[in-house]
Amino acid sequence: MEQCASVEREVDKVLQKFLTYGQHCEQSLEELLHYVGQLRAELASTAILVGVGPAATSCLYLSGLIQCCRKIKDTVQKLASDHKDIHSSVSRVGKAIDRNFDSEICGVVSDAVWDSREKQQQTLQMAILEHLYQQGMLSVAEELCQESTLNVDLDFKQPFLELNRILEALHEQDLGPALEWAVSHRQRLLELNSSLEFKLHRLQFIRLLAGGPEKQLEALSYARHFQPFAHVHQREIQVMMGSLVYLQLGLEKSPYCHLLDNSHWAEICETFTRDACSLLGLSVESPLSVSFASGCVALPVLMNIKAVMEQRQCSGVWSHKDELPIEIELGMKCWYHSVFACPILRQQTSDSNPPIKLICGHVISRDALNKLINGGKLKCPYCPMEQNPADGKRIIF
Repeated sequence: MEQCASVEREVDKVLQKFLTYGQHCEQSLEELLHYVGQLRAELASTAILVGVGPAATSCLYLSGLIQCCRKIKDTVQKLASDHKDIHSSVSRVGKAIDRNFDSEICGVVSDAVWDSREKQQQTLQMAILEHLYQQGMLSVAEELCQESTLNVDLDFKQPFLELNRILEALHEQDLGPALEWAVSHRQRLLELNSSLEFKLHRLQFIRLLAGGPEKQLEALSYARHFQPFAHVHQREIQVMMGSLVYLQLGLEKSPYCHLLDNSHWAEICETFTRDACSLLGLSVESPLSVSFASGCVALPVLMNIKAVMEQRQCSGVWSHKDELPIEIELGMKCWYHSVFACPILRQQTSDSNPPIKLICGHVISRDALNKLINGGKLKCPYCPMEQNPADGKRIIF
């Protein structure tokens, strides 16, 4: 990210110079126009007051015009010189890009690490398509489907279409579609310990409270929807019931004014997105955006490793598709799966080298198990128990 910041600083300098130059140019031209108009008026008034003949008037005009042309020429030269300085600043942006970024990013790893070009293209297109659907850019996604000849069935699109339809309604403060969806998926939401349906009912109740005393009976009637949630959200229900006391005086001037905060709408959109994605087996964040952010962190490290490999002529060190040559810390935000490293070989397990649980309960990698076999028997490296290697069971985290 330091490389990006370095280029950004150069771009900011250019933009600032453009802004300053534009203001200076506009001011100089205005001053020049004012000077020409003032000179024209002075020449005309001088000729009338003096009452000189045509020859003298021509000399007077000529002297003024020479002075005016000289001033115009000086102004234009100054603006041209300032403009030339901007060119040098723009060129420094290009040099900063060349200095901070490798033009051949694709060459960071060998082609053997990746799948075929067709497979790469299809994977990338599907990632972009899913990102567009998830961001609600449905028309752009449909256009991509047509131009890339991707064969996407309705089952893939339907969850995104439904999510976007409900989110658009929530942004317009329409709770109907979200409530209908939550009620139809009530059982599965309860299994996830989701409070989405309660929060939707609470928000609808608050909307009725905002209607004033005229909506009091309707709000009381709607409060029956809270009954299934009373054992979990008792305190919140008590607060909403207590707010009815201040309805005649105005809820916005009462101790319950926080119920009318617009932040509840942003919260319900976030809650719906998180719970609905979890229910439908979708990621809350776009996989493409997560991959891009992770790549921005990992790419500089990989480029340094590439340079080291080239210097030491050991380009064949990294040839596996499922692991990196070194560990790159992406932060807790990017931890999605449990990771197990073999305590014997100090290597991270993979599909080809999975973790194996021994009879004694200790866990090692399959490669370590194979290396520890002696005479058809395996002795646990942590305890003296001998066992049959075939008794080991694969563990899936």
